Amino acid sequence: MKDTNYYDLLGVEPSASDNEIKKAYRKLQMLTRPTRVLKFSKNGVDEKKQKPPFPAYRALDGLYAMKFHPDKNPEQNAADKFKEISHAYDILSDPEKRGLYDQYGEEGLSGVGDGGGMSPEDIFASFFNFASGTGGFPGGAKSRQRRGEDIVKPFHVTLEDLYNGKTAKISLQKDVVCPLCHGKGGKTGARKKCHSCDGRGVKVIMRQIGPGMIQRMQAVCPNCDGEGEVIKEKDKCKKCKGTKVIKEKKVLEIFIEKGMQDGQRIIMPGEADQEPGVETGDVILILKQKPHSTFERQGNDLKTKVTISLTEALCGFSKVLLKHLDKRGLVVTQPAGEVIKPNEIKCVMNEGMPTYKRPFDKGNLFIEFIIEFPNSMWITPDNLKVLESLLPERLPEEKRKSNDILDEVQLIESDLSQYGNKSGKSGNVWDEEEDNIDDSDEENAINCNQQ
Repeated sequence: MKDTNYYDLLGVEPSASDNEIKKAYRKLQMLTRPTRVLKFSKNGVDEKKQKPPFPAYRALDGLYAMKFHPDKNPEQNAADKFKEISHAYDILSDPEKRGLYDQYGEEGLSGVGDGGGMSPEDIFASFFNFASGTGGFPGGAKSRQRRGEDIVKPFHVTLEDLYNGKTAKISLQKDVVCPLCHGKGGKTGARKKCHSCDGRGVKVIMRQIGPGMIQRMQAVCPNCDGEGEVIKEKDKCKKCKGTKVIKEKKVLEIFIEKGMQDGQRIIMPGEADQEPGVETGDVILILKQKPHSTFERQGNDLKTKVTISLTEALCGFSKVLLKHLDKRGLVVTQPAGEVIKPNEIKCVMNEGMPTYKRPFDKGNLFIEFIIEFPNSMWITPDNLKVLESLLPERLPEEKRKSNDILDEVQLIESDLSQYGNKSGKSGNVWDEEEDNIDDSDEENAINCNQQ
Protein backbone atom coordinates (compact mmCIF):
# COMPACT_ATOMS: atom_id res chain seq x y z
CA MET A 1 0.00 0.00 0.00
CA LYS A 2 1.33 3.44 -0.93
CA ASP A 3 2.56 5.59 1.97
CA THR A 4 0.59 8.90 2.03
CA ASN A 5 1.19 9.95 5.64
CA TYR A 6 3.08 13.14 4.72
CA TYR A 7 0.32 14.21 2.34
CA ASP A 8 -2.28 13.55 5.04
CA LEU A 9 -0.37 15.72 7.51
CA LEU A 10 -0.51 18.66 5.10
CA GLY A 11 -4.10 17.93 4.08
CA VAL A 12 -3.36 17.50 0.36
CA GLU A 13 -3.69 14.72 -2.18
CA PRO A 14 -0.62 12.77 -3.43
CA SER A 15 -1.28 14.29 -6.85
CA ALA A 16 -1.02 17.85 -5.48
CA SER A 17 1.27 20.25 -7.31
CA ASP A 18 4.27 21.93 -5.71
CA ASN A 19 2.29 25.16 -5.48
CA GLU A 20 -0.62 23.44 -3.71
CA ILE A 21 1.76 21.85 -1.19
CA LYS A 22 3.39 25.21 -0.54
CA LYS A 23 0.03 26.94 -0.02
CA ALA A 24 -1.14 24.22 2.37
CA TYR A 25 2.00 24.50 4.45
CA ARG A 26 1.90 28.30 4.55
CA LYS A 27 -1.69 28.11 5.71
CA LEU A 28 -0.75 25.70 8.49
CA GLN A 29 2.28 27.82 9.32
CA MET A 30 0.09 30.88 9.67
CA LEU A 31 -2.40 28.99 11.77
CA THR A 32 0.20 27.53 14.09
CA ARG A 33 1.96 30.82 14.70
CA PRO A 34 0.35 33.08 17.33
CA THR A 35 -0.56 36.57 16.18
CA ARG A 36 0.54 39.42 18.37
CA VAL A 37 -1.91 42.39 18.66
CA LEU A 38 -0.87 45.63 20.29
CA LYS A 39 -3.46 47.50 22.33
CA PHE A 40 -2.93 50.91 23.90
CA SER A 41 -4.04 51.49 27.47
CA LYS A 42 -3.46 54.04 30.08
CA ASN A 43 -0.39 52.19 31.32
CA GLY A 44 1.14 52.00 27.80
CA VAL A 45 1.24 49.22 25.27
CA ASP A 46 -0.55 45.99 26.16
CA GLU A 47 0.70 42.97 24.17
CA LYS A 48 -1.85 40.21 23.68
CA LYS A 49 -1.75 36.93 21.74
CA GLN A 50 -4.80 36.41 19.61
CA LYS A 51 -6.03 33.67 17.24
CA PRO A 52 -7.02 34.54 13.68
CA PRO A 53 -10.67 34.08 12.65
CA PHE A 54 -12.11 30.59 13.05
CA PRO A 55 -12.24 29.55 9.36
CA ALA A 56 -8.61 30.50 8.85
CA TYR A 57 -7.18 28.06 11.34
CA ARG A 58 -9.45 25.09 10.75
CA ALA A 59 -7.52 22.33 8.97
CA LEU A 60 -6.40 18.70 9.13
CA ASP A 61 -9.81 17.03 9.06
CA GLY A 62 -11.43 19.52 11.41
CA LEU A 63 -8.54 19.73 13.88
CA TYR A 64 -7.26 23.03 15.08
CA ALA A 65 -3.63 23.26 13.96
CA MET A 66 -3.12 25.97 16.49
CA LYS A 67 -3.45 23.52 19.32
CA PHE A 68 -0.35 21.64 18.16
CA HIS A 69 1.95 24.65 18.35
CA PRO A 70 4.34 24.18 21.30
CA ASP A 71 3.83 27.80 22.37
CA LYS A 72 0.11 27.12 22.89
CA ASN A 73 0.21 23.53 24.03
CA PRO A 74 3.00 22.43 26.39
CA GLU A 75 2.19 18.75 26.00
CA GLN A 76 4.92 16.62 24.39
CA ASN A 77 2.64 15.10 21.72
CA ALA A 78 1.67 18.58 20.52
CA ALA A 79 5.31 19.52 19.92
CA ASP A 80 5.90 16.21 18.11
CA LYS A 81 2.88 16.82 15.88
CA PHE A 82 4.15 20.26 14.96
CA LYS A 83 7.54 18.76 14.04
CA GLU A 84 5.86 16.14 11.87
CA ILE A 85 4.07 18.83 9.88
CA SER A 86 7.35 20.69 9.28
CA HIS A 87 9.14 17.47 8.36
CA ALA A 88 6.39 16.49 5.92
CA TYR A 89 6.74 19.79 4.09
CA ASP A 90 10.53 19.48 4.04
CA ILE A 91 10.20 16.15 2.22
CA LEU A 92 7.38 17.04 -0.17
CA SER A 93 8.83 20.42 -1.14
CA ASP A 94 12.03 18.77 -2.40
CA PRO A 95 11.41 17.10 -5.81
CA GLU A 96 14.12 14.52 -5.24
CA LYS A 97 12.97 13.57 -1.73
CA ARG A 98 9.35 13.58 -2.81
CA GLY A 99 10.15 11.21 -5.67
CA LEU A 100 11.87 8.82 -3.28
CA TYR A 101 8.95 9.03 -0.85
CA ASP A 102 6.35 8.41 -3.57
CA GLN A 103 8.24 5.38 -4.85
CA TYR A 104 9.59 3.78 -1.68
CA GLY A 105 7.84 5.47 1.23
CA GLU A 106 9.74 6.50 4.34
CA GLU A 107 12.25 3.65 3.87
CA GLY A 108 13.52 5.31 0.72
CA LEU A 109 14.46 8.39 2.73
CA SER A 110 16.93 6.58 4.98
CA GLY A 111 20.10 8.63 5.22
CA VAL A 112 18.51 11.76 3.72
CA GLY A 113 19.24 14.79 5.92
CA ASP A 114 16.57 17.06 7.30
CA GLY A 115 18.38 20.21 6.34
CA GLY A 116 21.18 20.15 8.89
CA GLY A 117 24.72 19.19 8.04
CA MET A 118 25.71 17.81 4.65
CA SER A 119 23.30 16.47 2.08
CA PRO A 120 24.20 13.34 0.11
CA GLU A 121 24.85 15.51 -2.95
CA ASP A 122 27.22 17.70 -0.94
CA ILE A 123 29.08 14.68 0.39
CA PHE A 124 29.43 13.25 -3.10
CA ALA A 125 30.51 16.61 -4.49
CA SER A 126 33.11 17.13 -1.79
CA PHE A 127 34.84 13.93 -2.91
CA PHE A 128 34.27 14.03 -6.66
CA ASN A 129 33.89 17.77 -7.27
CA PHE A 130 30.59 17.58 -9.13
CA ALA A 131 29.26 20.59 -7.27
CA SER A 132 30.17 24.15 -8.12
CA GLY A 133 30.12 27.33 -6.12
CA THR A 134 29.99 26.11 -2.54
CA GLY A 135 31.11 22.80 -1.16
CA GLY A 136 29.05 20.34 0.82
CA PHE A 137 30.16 21.60 4.19
CA PRO A 138 27.96 23.72 6.42
CA GLY A 139 28.76 27.38 6.07
CA GLY A 140 29.14 27.27 2.29
CA ALA A 141 32.94 27.24 2.06
CA LYS A 142 34.10 27.47 -1.53
CA SER A 143 35.38 24.24 -3.05
CA ARG A 144 38.80 24.09 -4.63
CA GLN A 145 39.13 23.68 -8.38
CA ARG A 146 39.00 20.07 -9.49
CA ARG A 147 42.33 18.66 -10.66
CA GLY A 148 42.67 16.49 -13.73
CA GLU A 149 44.24 13.05 -13.68
CA ASP A 150 47.97 12.56 -14.07
CA ILE A 151 49.41 10.60 -17.00
CA VAL A 152 51.79 7.95 -15.64
CA LYS A 153 54.08 6.13 -18.08
CA PRO A 154 57.16 3.90 -17.76
CA PHE A 155 60.36 5.18 -19.38
CA HIS A 156 63.07 2.62 -20.12
CA VAL A 157 66.69 3.67 -19.63
CA THR A 158 70.10 1.98 -19.67
CA LEU A 159 72.58 1.91 -16.81
CA GLU A 160 74.79 4.15 -18.96
CA ASP A 161 71.97 6.74 -19.07
CA LEU A 162 71.74 6.75 -15.28
CA TYR A 163 75.53 6.96 -14.90
CA ASN A 164 76.24 9.69 -17.46
CA GLY A 165 72.93 11.57 -17.54
CA LYS A 166 70.96 12.08 -20.73
CA THR A 167 68.54 14.41 -22.49
CA ALA A 168 65.70 12.55 -24.21
CA LYS A 169 62.51 13.39 -26.07
CA ILE A 170 59.14 11.67 -25.89
CA SER A 171 56.12 12.07 -28.15
CA LEU A 172 52.77 12.34 -26.38
CA GLN A 173 49.22 12.57 -27.72
CA LYS A 174 46.96 14.40 -25.30
CA ASP A 175 43.72 16.38 -25.01
CA VAL A 176 43.91 20.17 -25.28
CA VAL A 177 41.12 22.73 -24.91
CA CYS A 178 39.51 23.40 -28.29
CA PRO A 179 40.93 26.68 -29.67
CA LEU A 180 37.82 27.35 -31.78
CA CYS A 181 35.16 27.31 -29.05
CA HIS A 182 37.60 27.90 -26.16
CA GLY A 183 36.34 24.83 -24.35
CA LYS A 184 32.64 25.71 -24.49
CA GLY A 185 31.71 22.91 -26.88
CA GLY A 186 29.56 25.17 -29.05
CA LYS A 187 28.12 28.63 -29.46
CA THR A 188 27.98 31.00 -26.53
CA GLY A 189 24.92 30.21 -24.45
CA ALA A 190 24.21 26.98 -26.32
CA ARG A 191 24.87 24.81 -23.31
CA LYS A 192 21.81 24.37 -21.11
CA LYS A 193 21.39 22.88 -17.68
CA CYS A 194 20.54 19.20 -17.77
CA HIS A 195 17.01 18.83 -16.41
CA SER A 196 17.47 15.13 -15.80
CA CYS A 197 19.97 15.75 -12.98
CA ASP A 198 19.18 19.42 -12.36
CA GLY A 199 22.72 20.35 -13.38
CA ARG A 200 24.41 18.22 -10.74
CA GLY A 201 25.90 15.68 -13.13
CA VAL A 202 24.75 12.88 -10.84
CA LYS A 203 21.44 11.26 -10.02
CA VAL A 204 20.21 9.43 -6.97
CA ILE A 205 19.08 5.92 -7.78
CA MET A 206 17.51 3.28 -5.59
CA ARG A 207 18.42 -0.38 -5.80
CA GLN A 208 16.70 -3.20 -3.98
CA ILE A 209 19.36 -5.46 -2.50
CA GLY A 210 17.05 -7.78 -0.61
CA PRO A 211 13.58 -8.18 0.83
CA GLY A 212 12.72 -4.87 2.45
CA MET A 213 16.29 -3.61 1.90
CA ILE A 214 16.84 -0.65 -0.40
CA GLN A 215 20.20 0.92 -1.21
CA ARG A 216 20.41 4.58 -2.14
CA MET A 217 23.40 5.50 -4.29
CA GLN A 218 24.78 8.16 -6.61
CA ALA A 219 25.32 7.52 -10.32
CA VAL A 220 26.61 9.64 -13.19
CA CYS A 221 23.73 11.16 -15.13
CA PRO A 222 23.43 9.29 -18.45
CA ASN A 223 21.77 12.24 -20.16
CA CYS A 224 24.71 14.64 -19.78
CA ASP A 225 27.52 12.15 -18.99
CA GLY A 226 28.13 13.81 -15.66
CA GLU A 227 28.68 17.32 -17.02
CA GLY A 228 25.43 18.78 -15.75
CA GLU A 229 24.90 20.49 -19.10
CA VAL A 230 23.59 19.47 -22.51
CA ILE A 231 23.94 21.01 -25.95
CA LYS A 232 21.92 20.51 -29.10
CA GLU A 233 23.61 18.78 -32.03
CA LYS A 234 23.20 21.78 -34.34
CA ASP A 235 24.89 24.11 -31.83
CA LYS A 236 27.97 21.94 -31.29
CA CYS A 237 31.44 23.21 -32.24
CA LYS A 238 32.51 22.07 -35.71
CA LYS A 239 36.07 21.36 -34.55
CA CYS A 240 35.60 19.46 -31.29
CA LYS A 241 32.04 18.20 -31.98
CA GLY A 242 30.91 19.43 -28.58
CA THR A 243 33.58 17.55 -26.59
CA LYS A 244 35.36 20.83 -25.66
CA VAL A 245 38.78 19.26 -26.34
CA ILE A 246 40.77 18.01 -29.33
CA LYS A 247 43.69 15.59 -29.69
CA GLU A 248 47.13 17.11 -30.11
CA LYS A 249 50.58 15.56 -30.49
CA LYS A 250 53.31 17.13 -28.38
CA VAL A 251 57.02 16.38 -28.02
CA LEU A 252 58.37 16.72 -24.49
CA GLU A 253 62.05 17.01 -23.60
CA ILE A 254 63.22 15.34 -20.41
CA PHE A 255 66.55 15.33 -18.62
CA ILE A 256 67.79 12.19 -16.89
CA GLU A 257 70.14 13.34 -14.16
CA LYS A 258 73.25 11.45 -13.10
CA GLY A 259 72.63 9.03 -10.28
CA MET A 260 68.90 8.58 -10.84
CA GLN A 261 67.64 5.13 -9.92
CA ASP A 262 65.25 2.50 -11.18
CA GLY A 263 61.70 3.46 -10.16
CA GLN A 264 62.49 7.15 -9.71
CA ARG A 265 59.89 9.58 -11.09
CA ILE A 266 60.36 12.51 -13.46
CA ILE A 267 57.43 14.96 -13.19
CA MET A 268 56.42 17.41 -15.93
CA PRO A 269 53.83 19.71 -14.35
CA GLY A 270 50.69 20.60 -16.28
CA GLU A 271 51.45 18.43 -19.32
CA ALA A 272 48.59 15.93 -18.93
CA ASP A 273 45.19 16.06 -20.67
CA GLN A 274 43.49 19.45 -20.53
CA GLU A 275 39.86 20.00 -19.60
CA PRO A 276 37.91 23.28 -19.36
CA GLY A 277 37.62 24.60 -15.82
CA VAL A 278 39.90 21.88 -14.47
CA GLU A 279 43.48 22.19 -13.26
CA THR A 280 45.63 20.19 -15.66
CA GLY A 281 47.41 17.17 -14.20
CA ASP A 282 51.05 16.19 -14.63
CA VAL A 283 52.90 13.77 -16.87
CA ILE A 284 54.85 11.39 -14.63
CA LEU A 285 57.57 9.16 -16.10
CA ILE A 286 58.73 6.21 -14.00
CA LEU A 287 62.29 5.16 -14.86
CA LYS A 288 62.72 1.46 -15.67
CA GLN A 289 66.35 0.34 -15.87
CA LYS A 290 67.17 -2.28 -18.49
CA PRO A 291 69.37 -5.23 -17.41
CA HIS A 292 73.08 -4.65 -18.12
CA SER A 293 75.41 -7.25 -19.56
CA THR A 294 78.41 -6.31 -17.40
CA PHE A 295 77.39 -4.38 -14.30
CA GLU A 296 74.88 -4.85 -11.49
CA ARG A 297 73.71 -1.92 -9.36
CA GLN A 298 72.85 -1.88 -5.66
CA GLY A 299 72.17 1.64 -4.40
CA ASN A 300 75.19 3.65 -5.54
CA ASP A 301 77.52 0.64 -5.67
CA LEU A 302 78.35 -1.39 -8.77
CA LYS A 303 79.40 -5.03 -9.08
CA THR A 304 80.97 -6.84 -12.01
CA LYS A 305 82.85 -10.05 -12.82
CA VAL A 306 86.31 -10.09 -14.44
CA THR A 307 88.12 -13.15 -15.79
CA ILE A 308 91.90 -13.42 -15.47
CA SER A 309 94.31 -16.23 -16.30
CA LEU A 310 95.90 -18.56 -13.80
CA THR A 311 99.25 -16.93 -14.51
CA GLU A 312 97.82 -13.47 -13.69
CA ALA A 313 96.21 -14.82 -10.55
CA LEU A 314 99.55 -16.25 -9.38
CA CYS A 315 102.09 -13.82 -10.78
CA GLY A 316 100.22 -10.50 -10.79
CA PHE A 317 99.43 -8.13 -13.66
CA SER A 318 99.16 -4.49 -14.73
CA LYS A 319 96.58 -3.85 -17.41
CA VAL A 320 93.23 -2.28 -18.36
CA LEU A 321 91.02 -4.57 -16.34
CA LEU A 322 87.64 -3.30 -17.59
CA LYS A 323 85.76 -0.53 -19.45
CA HIS A 324 83.52 1.62 -17.26
CA LEU A 325 80.03 2.94 -18.09
CA ASP A 326 81.51 6.20 -19.40
CA LYS A 327 83.90 4.18 -21.63
CA ARG A 328 86.93 4.92 -19.46
CA GLY A 329 89.42 2.11 -19.10
CA LEU A 330 90.34 1.25 -15.52
CA VAL A 331 94.01 0.27 -15.19
CA VAL A 332 94.69 -2.12 -12.32
CA THR A 333 98.10 -3.24 -11.09
CA GLN A 334 98.23 -6.40 -9.04
CA PRO A 335 101.65 -6.86 -7.38
CA ALA A 336 103.53 -10.05 -8.16
CA GLY A 337 103.26 -12.57 -5.42
CA GLU A 338 99.83 -11.40 -4.23
CA VAL A 339 97.66 -14.31 -5.32
CA ILE A 340 94.05 -13.79 -6.37
CA LYS A 341 91.91 -16.77 -5.46
CA PRO A 342 88.90 -18.01 -7.47
CA ASN A 343 85.75 -15.93 -6.84
CA GLU A 344 87.68 -13.51 -4.63
CA ILE A 345 86.15 -10.02 -4.29
CA LYS A 346 88.19 -6.83 -4.65
CA CYS A 347 86.93 -3.23 -4.33
CA VAL A 348 87.79 -0.05 -6.21
CA MET A 349 86.83 2.97 -4.14
CA ASN A 350 84.76 5.84 -5.63
CA GLU A 351 84.17 4.11 -8.97
CA GLY A 352 80.53 3.23 -8.41
CA MET A 353 77.42 5.20 -9.43
CA PRO A 354 77.29 8.98 -8.93
CA THR A 355 74.98 10.17 -6.15
CA TYR A 356 71.78 11.89 -7.31
CA LYS A 357 72.18 15.69 -7.10
CA ARG A 358 75.83 15.13 -5.97
CA PRO A 359 77.45 13.60 -9.08
CA PHE A 360 81.03 13.85 -7.79
CA ASP A 361 80.15 11.74 -4.74
CA LYS A 362 80.27 8.15 -5.99
CA GLY A 363 79.78 4.69 -4.59
CA ASN A 364 82.27 1.83 -4.87
CA LEU A 365 82.99 -0.76 -7.56
CA PHE A 366 83.15 -4.40 -6.47
CA ILE A 367 84.96 -6.90 -8.72
CA GLU A 368 84.58 -10.67 -8.50
CA PHE A 369 87.53 -12.49 -10.08
CA ILE A 370 86.99 -15.60 -12.18
CA ILE A 371 90.22 -17.59 -12.65
CA GLU A 372 90.64 -19.22 -16.05
CA PHE A 373 92.57 -22.48 -15.73
CA PRO A 374 94.48 -24.07 -18.64
CA ASN A 375 93.09 -26.98 -20.60
CA SER A 376 94.10 -30.56 -19.91
CA MET A 377 97.51 -31.73 -21.18
CA TRP A 378 98.64 -28.15 -21.79
CA ILE A 379 102.17 -28.87 -20.55
CA THR A 380 104.78 -31.51 -21.25
CA PRO A 381 105.61 -34.04 -18.53
CA ASP A 382 109.09 -32.59 -18.08
CA ASN A 383 107.81 -29.03 -17.68
CA LEU A 384 105.09 -30.30 -15.38
CA LYS A 385 107.73 -31.60 -13.01
CA VAL A 386 109.46 -28.23 -13.14
CA LEU A 387 106.16 -26.48 -12.42
CA GLU A 388 105.45 -28.77 -9.51
CA SER A 389 108.80 -27.98 -8.03
CA LEU A 390 107.90 -24.28 -8.15
CA LEU A 391 104.43 -24.61 -6.67
CA PRO A 392 103.66 -25.20 -2.98
CA GLU A 393 103.89 -28.77 -1.79
CA ARG A 394 100.96 -31.12 -2.17
CA LEU A 395 98.53 -31.47 0.73
CA PRO A 396 99.44 -34.42 2.94
CA GLU A 397 97.32 -37.50 2.39
CA GLU A 398 95.21 -38.81 5.24
CA LYS A 399 96.88 -41.72 6.97
CA ARG A 400 95.50 -45.09 5.99
CA LYS A 401 94.74 -47.88 8.39
CA SER A 402 95.50 -51.49 7.62
CA ASN A 403 91.86 -52.53 7.87
CA ASP A 404 90.47 -49.65 5.69
CA ILE A 405 88.37 -50.77 2.74
CA LEU A 406 89.49 -48.88 -0.36
CA ASP A 407 87.95 -48.67 -3.85
CA GLU A 408 89.69 -47.03 -6.78
CA VAL A 409 87.35 -44.78 -8.82
CA GLN A 410 87.67 -42.45 -11.82
CA LEU A 411 86.70 -38.76 -12.22
CA ILE A 412 84.75 -37.72 -15.32
CA GLU A 413 83.58 -34.27 -16.44
CA SER A 414 80.12 -33.29 -15.20
CA ASP A 415 78.04 -30.40 -13.84
CA LEU A 416 75.28 -29.93 -11.27
CA SER A 417 72.55 -30.04 -13.91
CA GLN A 418 72.87 -33.84 -13.72
CA TYR A 419 72.70 -33.82 -9.93
CA GLY A 420 69.65 -35.73 -8.68
CA ASN A 421 68.90 -37.56 -11.94
CA LYS A 422 69.74 -40.95 -10.42
CA SER A 423 66.81 -40.96 -8.00
CA GLY A 424 65.87 -44.19 -6.22
CA LYS A 425 62.37 -45.63 -6.01
CA SER A 426 59.94 -43.92 -3.68
CA GLY A 427 59.27 -45.58 -0.35
CA ASN A 428 61.49 -47.39 2.10
CA VAL A 429 63.46 -50.48 1.12
CA TRP A 430 63.04 -51.85 4.61
CA ASP A 431 59.25 -51.62 4.28
CA GLU A 432 59.37 -53.85 1.20
CA GLU A 433 61.56 -56.39 3.01
CA GLU A 434 59.21 -56.41 5.99
CA ASP A 435 56.27 -57.03 3.64
CA ASN A 436 58.12 -59.97 2.09
CA ILE A 437 58.94 -61.36 5.54
CA ASP A 438 55.30 -61.04 6.65
CA ASP A 439 54.09 -62.83 3.50
CA SER A 440 56.51 -65.74 3.99
CA ASP A 441 55.60 -66.07 7.68
CA GLU A 442 51.91 -66.16 6.82
CA GLU A 443 52.56 -68.83 4.20
CA ASN A 444 54.47 -70.98 6.72
CA ALA A 445 51.67 -70.62 9.25
CA ILE A 446 49.10 -71.87 6.73
CA ASN A 447 51.27 -74.85 5.83
CA CYS A 448 51.67 -75.76 9.51
CA ASN A 449 47.92 -75.71 10.06
CA GLN A 450 47.38 -78.03 7.12
CA GLN A 451 49.88 -80.50 8.51
